[in-house]
Amino acid sequence: MRFCPFAQRTRLVLHAKGIKHETVNINLKAKPDWYLQKNPLGLVPTLETSSGQLICESLITCEYLDEVYGDKKLLPADPFEKAQQKMWLEDYSKTIPLFYKIPTGKKNGDDISVLEEELRNKFAKLNKELVNKNTKFFGGDAVAIIDYMIWPWIERLEADELMHCLDGTPELKKWTERMSEDHAVKATMHPLESLKAYGKSCLEGKPDYDYGL
Repeated sequence: MRFCPFAQRTRLVLHAKGIKHETVNINLKAKPDWYLQKNPLGLVPTLETSSGQLICESLITCEYLDEVYGDKKLLPADPFEKAQQKMWLEDYSKTIPLFYKIPTGKKNGDDISVLEEELRNKFAKLNKELVNKNTKFFGGDAVAIIDYMIWPWIERLEADELMHCLDGTPELKKWTERMSEDHAVKATMHPLESLKAYGKSCLEGKPDYDYGL
């Protein structure tokens, strides 16, 4: 689905590695039968190879693409480094629900201050990782898979009116600026207006998957 951050992860890696591909978008509220036959859970993304092999889940599809295609590897070769990045991503996965709870709570008129503070703390932790590593990106001095796996939700901060949660995280802010200049990020990025309109349609219970087409 065009606006799905999980599907964007896979598209980022496809563009980063220069892999020729065809993108097929589906309506997540009315999933076609052919898609459910390929992926009974109905989740996106699903990757289908030229030989008909099917791989599901964003992290798994990205790791597969990195292993199979090209000399430029986005995952570290060192087993400890690879394990460490997976641990960071496991921790980051606990942050993702906040990107949905906060806008929903705001729409419902709930007190979201505790949720926003939790998000700030998560960002402070990411900022500390960059300070400790003393590198431009989470994967080192070049963009790596871990950077692409974090990015889609950061891209949506302005649309969700959550940029203030980055206050006090100078290294993370610099990282967002560097990431926005990456060619794969530019290729998969949505205009701010589109993200806002899509987010509004979701909060209204009528997601407009085709907005902007």
